[in-house]
Amino acid sequence: MTVITLLIAIVALIIAVLAFQRTGGTKDLKKTTAELLAKMEKRMREEEASKVEKEKVQP
Repeated sequence: MTVITLLIAIVALIIAVLAFQRTGGTKDLKKTTAELLAKMEKRMREEEASKVEKEKVQP
């Protein structure tokens, strides 16, 4: 019984890997991650710049 369970798990893992590759794989994942990091960096820089600008105006 455990052999059948192991075989089913291996087949499911193979199917999952094939599906991941078909949807873009790691290339798409890296591209999406890089885009999100760039957006986050831009937003953080803008927030920091506005914070510095407010400090300059209020002293």
